[in-house]
Amino acid sequence: MGRRGEETKKTDDRIEALDRELSRLGIRIRDADQRKVLDEVFDEVTLHALYKLANKKVITAVGGSLSTGKEANVFSAGCGEGKDCVIKIYRIRTGNFNAMGDYILGDPRFSNIRKTKKDIIFAWTKKEYSNLSRATEAGLPVPLPIAFDRNILIMEFLGEGGIPYPQLRLDPPADPERAYEEILDLITRLYQKARLIHGDLSEYNILSGGDRLWLIDMGQAVTPDHPSAHRFLFRDIKNINRYFGNRCTILDEHDILKGIVGEDFFTP
Repeated sequence: MGRRGEETKKTDDRIEALDRELSRLGIRIRDADQRKVLDEVFDEVTLHALYKLANKKVITAVGGSLSTGKEANVFSAGCGEGKDCVIKIYRIRTGNFNAMGDYILGDPRFSNIRKTKKDIIFAWTKKEYSNLSRATEAGLPVPLPIAFDRNILIMEFLGEGGIPYPQLRLDPPADPERAYEEILDLITRLYQKARLIHGDLSEYNILSGGDRLWLIDMGQAVTPDHPSAHRFLFRDIKNINRYFGNRCTILDEHDILKGIVGEDFFTP
């Protein structure tokens, strides 16, 4: 066996050991979904982080896949006392960390991180936890952040009866004018109260359920002092206007921007 083969075997042995430790804690993931997906997601780093969270009793079970995005997979989970939560795992092997860099490296909160793929993904996970915490404290409807470790984020489950709330794109509002006004209010409150800009807002990351709309996928959200902050905000507004353009009367995008940022206004 060559050196590379020996290193691969050692890695496989460590992964098997972590699997056994997780099983001992009642966490079984190898049969939770297709093997190919699991091999892409549950690498050694991820399993180690999962073990730490399970050992602390933050999570008590891992369920099936809820969604697969460009950078992360989301699984249902149990968080003790029968409470539902979700596990968001940013993929270290296949995640698009180049796109993450545009949001991370200009954020003064994360100015000291190294530019390696792993460091950026770890920072991104911490960033989403921080953004969700800020939004929650400001009273915004976002999933409550529970814990994070390395590339794993544990959050509140948004749904009923084990079924997640649908994306806005899959459940168009019965009253589009009211929904449009509600989303513009959310964008405004996010900026003015939480001092955040979502940065990637669209019908794909707004959920509808419980008689309200919810903002999700907050990893890329930036503070107003990010060099591209207002450009991201203007893009969010354009995306919302695009979605509602043939559903109700929409407002001028520049007027919306000016109303949100006030004295900070400028023309993108």
